[in-house]
Amino acid sequence: MARLTAAELAAAREKTVDDVLPGPGGPPLRVLFCGINPGLVSAATGHHFARPGNRFWPVLFGAGFTPRLLRPDEQGELAALGLGITNLAARATARADELTAEELVAGGRRLRALVERLRPRWLAVVGVTAYRTAFDAPKAAVGPQDAGPGETGVWVLPNPSGLNAHWSREAMVAEFGRLRAAADA
Repeated sequence: MARLTAAELAAAREKTVDDVLPGPGGPPLRVLFCGINPGLVSAATGHHFARPGNRFWPVLFGAGFTPRLLRPDEQGELAALGLGITNLAARATARADELTAEELVAGGRRLRALVERLRPRWLAVVGVTAYRTAFDAPKAAVGPQDAGPGETGVWVLPNPSGLNAHWSREAMVAEFGRLRAAADA
């Protein structure tokens, strides 16, 4: 990926990134991954988890969700695997902490409606702090949650951003792998 200019990154604050979802006739949605919001690189490129250093794609592969390491510009291949991607908030920011609590709560409402419509087997929210705010679950921890919308299970995953130093790549692979095992059961 070519290095983006400061002007391209600044212009990305006005952009959104389309959801990645299976189309009509596609396989059932096993897991809908939900990021917090697009970063500036993602918004500039139109690809989820596109910032160099984001560990989403390597962790997804390491956990066995994909048969090979995908690049962000290959995100469309997820639909054939029964996987999708959305975000809590559409607004692109340099850092997730630039979002307001109100934006996250509104995103939680939108996400519940999307899950009710699509009925994935699992909703996987990457980022426990954002999940706590969006779903009014102040004591939530990484892992499966007690209740989800309808029949959909909810699993909170660690945020794969390179800014999240609390989780090693290996620990993330293990947690994503626990979800994959549940999704395949």
